[in-house]
Amino acid sequence: MRVLLISTSYPRDISDWRGIFMRHLVAAIARVPSVELSVWSPPGELPDRAKTVVARKDADWLEHLMAIGGISHSMRDRGWRGWFAPVRLLRMIGRAYRNQDVDVYHINWLQCALPLPRNGKPALITVLGNDLKLLRLPLMCTLLRRIMKRRRVAICPNADWMREPLEASFGDIADVCSISFGIEPAWYEIERGLRLGQPHRWLTVTRLTADKLGSLFDWSSKFFRDGTRELHLFGPMQEGVAIPEWVHYHGPVTPEQLMFCWFPTACGLITLSRHAEGRPQVMLEAMAAGLPIIASDMPAHASIVFDGETGRLCDNASVYGNALAELENEETNRRMGDAARRWVATEVGTWDDCAKRYESIYRRLLETH
Repeated sequence: MRVLLISTSYPRDISDWRGIFMRHLVAAIARVPSVELSVWSPPGELPDRAKTVVARKDADWLEHLMAIGGISHSMRDRGWRGWFAPVRLLRMIGRAYRNQDVDVYHINWLQCALPLPRNGKPALITVLGNDLKLLRLPLMCTLLRRIMKRRRVAICPNADWMREPLEASFGDIADVCSISFGIEPAWYEIERGLRLGQPHRWLTVTRLTADKLGSLFDWSSKFFRDGTRELHLFGPMQEGVAIPEWVHYHGPVTPEQLMFCWFPTACGLITLSRHAEGRPQVMLEAMAAGLPIIASDMPAHASIVFDGETGRLCDNASVYGNALAELENEETNRRMGDAARRWVATEVGTWDDCAKRYESIYRRLLETH
């Protein structure tokens, strides 16, 4: 099967944290024997069985777009001039569709489906939480429906909670089926051991924006100032966020640093985001490593954090404080962490498992095309 994968994000090299999940996804799909994979994305190191089809001038522009934080960042920071970026991006993707002779389109993010040509070829469209905001824009749903009516389409959100709104918008003209991204096997192999006699170490790994941080600083203030706990914050600064002096901020971090230096001795991962999440990859990786999760009570989190089983969901500071104390008990921490690892191994698996799920969708699309 000749597959063209479209993505507006891709890491430049193995040390680049931006779009790192796309590197794992591309590598896994390239390992599927039945797939001949072409990739249109920002420039980066591709696996042997995948070939790039992005033109040089397009690659240079995409690399610049990645460097400034992507389309959303460009539109937010450049005012009305920022609206030229998505127009240019869609024109570039449209050329890629027309210039490649393939059997199936694998399109990451709904907006990238807008310039699909009138050739009737089937498409698999992945969806993240942010994509649902796109559907609120005037005429967006109408435009996407016009594109989808011309071909066989599978819409694949990476979390079950997104199925209902997507089926309401497209269920009559497309198959909607959730497909989880995978986890690198090394996360499952991490051996944990809490630091006895030392401050309890909690981690937050996120892009630093007001929505992604949510209530983290407000709720944590009275629980982390006394020195019995440490809050370690990792991630790129994408908005002008003021970080309290009691927070240990480390900047962007590589998966290897988390895997070998931080996850093994941490009490757990904290995410109090109010951002439109899909199924946050860092939460799944932490669970695969055996870490319990403390998360804000929202659909994206509730779909993977089962309160009292794999972590705790919190809707106020008091519940949050109780969750910290509960999970600092070694026996409770181990029980919930082990349950988190088992659930992820069963329900998510590895990136190769993810690639097999996509392969089955490709075949189904072609059989009914």
